[in-house]
Amino acid sequence: MNKTSPVSIKNAPVHYPKISLITPALNQGQFIERTIQSVLSQNYPNLEYIIMDGGSSDNTLDLLERYSNQLKWVSENDNGQTQAINKGLAIASGEVLAYLNADDLLLPGALLRVAQVFMEYPEAMWVTGQCRIVDEKNNEIRRLITNYKNMLLHIRSFALLLMTNYISQPATFWRREALVLVGGLDENLRYVMDYEYWLRMYSKYPPAFIPEYLAAFRIHQSSKTTSTGHKDTYIQEEVEILNRYAPSSWHIGAHHIHRALMTFAYSIMNRPS
Repeated sequence: MNKTSPVSIKNAPVHYPKISLITPALNQGQFIERTIQSVLSQNYPNLEYIIMDGGSSDNTLDLLERYSNQLKWVSENDNGQTQAINKGLAIASGEVLAYLNADDLLLPGALLRVAQVFMEYPEAMWVTGQCRIVDEKNNEIRRLITNYKNMLLHIRSFALLLMTNYISQPATFWRREALVLVGGLDENLRYVMDYEYWLRMYSKYPPAFIPEYLAAFRIHQSSKTTSTGHKDTYIQEEVEILNRYAPSSWHIGAHHIHRALMTFAYSIMNRPS
């Protein structure tokens, strides 16, 4: 199987790396078509798009059938989002890998920009870019948080990543070599599997940074990040992975102080107007 696809730009053939994008899904029929369209409308010449559905009971499967000629999809029971992503990565054939949740979006031109950076910097094992935050109607929200994360991205360091997860999952891509070297996502984690993965990769390879908006992360009433029921489990998982990667108790303490400050900031932002 050929790994690259020739495309003619200014009469010069360009061989873009194959990008495999995985979308884990479960009963996200309200949003998943917008996610699919944001991927397919990239018109990237060498794309493998795989949707791993966990057995949806809403209209998700009808939507997947509609797009069957433009993507691959599997619907079967799994043990949650993390396992679904790993199952998708296991069948992916691309040179560049990523996952995009079924309620998030890629922004126009994102895949081409990612491919260009990987081609320009062959030593880069993974890249990350900027990410907007949107609501159910695609309106941008929480711009202060976005600007804060962008500032941290420009500074970026492993120590800073231990303090807070400033890397946005929808805007992050990695080479197949990285998957081979560091493995897949930790299926024991339900809420911070992306954070653990960034720490695992950053402990070996610093990411390349694209100072452009590549994706949009959606916050809505039923998303995991807005549910208060998982708060204790989320914190427990964070503590577990910090104990794996933090070289000192100082780093763990800085993380807890930062989380407390951010929790306070979110409580103010979420107050009814």
